Amino acid sequence: METKKCYVCGISIDNNNHIGLNKKLLGRKIDRYYCIDCLAEYFEITTGELLDRIEEFKAQGCALFE
Repeated sequence: METKKCYVCGISIDNNNHIGLNKKLLGRKIDRYYCIDCLAEYFEITTGELLDRIEEFKAQGCALFE
């Protein structure tokens, strides 16, 4: 399992779907990752909306998500 640190708050991001969401929304070659809360704040949406997007991407068969 891949582990990253949130660029904003420094929390460990150990959920591969959250890492995949960063890559999907910000680009596959990013070097700054955001936890789900900071990513929601960055896009000015709720964490629930981001979690829904993860499920949509998984249903589409995106390889970035488990």
